[in-house]
Amino acid sequence: MSRRGRRRSSPTTIGRWSVVGSSPRFVLGRSGWSWRAIVAQAVVLADAGAFDPTRFFAFFTILSNLIGVAAFAWVLARGDRTRSRGLEILRGAAVVYLTVTFFVVIVLLSGVDVQLQLGWVDVVLHKIFPIVVVVDWILDPPMTRLTIRDGLLWLAFPLAWTGATLVRGAVDGWYPYPFLDPAIGGYGQVAITTVAVTAGFLIVSAITLVLGNRRS
Repeated sequence: MSRRGRRRSSPTTIGRWSVVGSSPRFVLGRSGWSWRAIVAQAVVLADAGAFDPTRFFAFFTILSNLIGVAAFAWVLARGDRTRSRGLEILRGAAVVYLTVTFFVVIVLLSGVDVQLQLGWVDVVLHKIFPIVVVVDWILDPPMTRLTIRDGLLWLAFPLAWTGATLVRGAVDGWYPYPFLDPAIGGYGQVAITTVAVTAGFLIVSAITLVLGNRRS
């Protein structure tokens, strides 16, 4: 084909999807739902004189959403360049953490006050953004094949968070979630729940790893 007859492919937008070449991916602006929800919740607490950053950023929901926003922002910053292994690991971590958040809210926190005063914030952080991140992983899979070691690496943060949360609670008596509070059911119940959630992280990590590699 002559140079004149050759057509250069260009990004097109179909509805809310951005298609670059043959790889579809969510419009990264959708991560704005998450950080706007976080900011809105912080403002509400601040207006009520109840904003404590040491507690606000101790919630796994807030941290996992921020990790998802950071992953999307990194992808956006790289543009059409090949994504690094570190970026794909971060994207996978966001998928795992937000998926577990989604199911924990349904199974363990249904009807529990998790200090989210705005209903739409609850929906965005616990439901919408986790789904967005998972669909993004499926439709725009990692460019690098990930290993079992990468999957195990995803467990480091939730394990560290759990340990730090239990230590903090033992010191000042505050726990972000009731299933981690030994005053409700004792340390035995906390241990059982923690093991169950950790097993959930392992299962979700394995599924995320396999799904990403097969889609690639």
